[in-house]
Amino acid sequence: MPGFVEKPEPIQVPGLVHLHTGKVRELYQNAAGDLVMVASDRTSTFDWVLPTEIPDKGRILTQLSLWWFDQIADLVPHHVLSSDLPPGAPADWEGRTLVCKSLRMVPVECVARGYLTGSGLAEYNETRTVCGLALPEGLVDGSELPAPIFTPATKAAVGEHDENVSYEEVARQVGADTAAQLRQATLAVYSRARDIARERGIILADTKFEFGFEGDTLVIADEVLTPDSSRFWPADQWQPGRAQASFDKQFVRDWLTSPASGWDRKGEQPPPPLPEEIVAASRAKYVEAYERLTGTSWS
Repeated sequence: MPGFVEKPEPIQVPGLVHLHTGKVRELYQNAAGDLVMVASDRTSTFDWVLPTEIPDKGRILTQLSLWWFDQIADLVPHHVLSSDLPPGAPADWEGRTLVCKSLRMVPVECVARGYLTGSGLAEYNETRTVCGLALPEGLVDGSELPAPIFTPATKAAVGEHDENVSYEEVARQVGADTAAQLRQATLAVYSRARDIARERGIILADTKFEFGFEGDTLVIADEVLTPDSSRFWPADQWQPGRAQASFDKQFVRDWLTSPASGWDRKGEQPPPPLPEEIVAASRAKYVEAYERLTGTSWS
């Protein structure tokens, strides 16, 4: 089963209990019961966590998430309590660590799409629907949708695919009231972020959020609106009908599927290490996305 090429041993920190190793993040709990999320420089694609890291990636994702949390704070509360380094934590955790509220998580990937691509495009080509929502004829890869749509998915374990589901299925799983809150919050945050990104020459094609409850209050969690959870396209290169240039892992995907990598995506062997030039190009795209969105330079 695909997963980690080389699963890392978590760092042990006095006062913190390690809970989980994710594709990118390590999750701990402190003595107060709060969660401590540490974003690594790992990268994943094609359901594999690759053996090569992208320098600064974890810090960029963390700082970009913090910036976005500020932009959407009036729409939905977020889970971040602090970005201070926990006592005894290694210096490398600086800038990549968030102390967060422990929430009752909703087991749904809340996806918003404003443009058609990826798994949505594949479903549309077969049925003219996405997650049960009927769409117009004539759409192609990269087409802007008439309006943003909520296309949820069930959360999968590492190495497994998230599975797109209908809104009705989400309502059945989590209740009608919660499903309605998820849809409203997802589309509100997407719309705000789409407009902010557009002002900066970037198309936010789609994105995914995770939510949990603090008491009866819906709270947005995990990371938000980064190149790992979103498709960002340069607006001046947008051209429906083909794959779009992007600010994400496209350099990695393209190299892995090229003859240069020698890797068979459909085989059972894990992906090989990434060449230095692919690592550098990927890092540059993360930095460019951060700088264009926030308007500040990455130091």
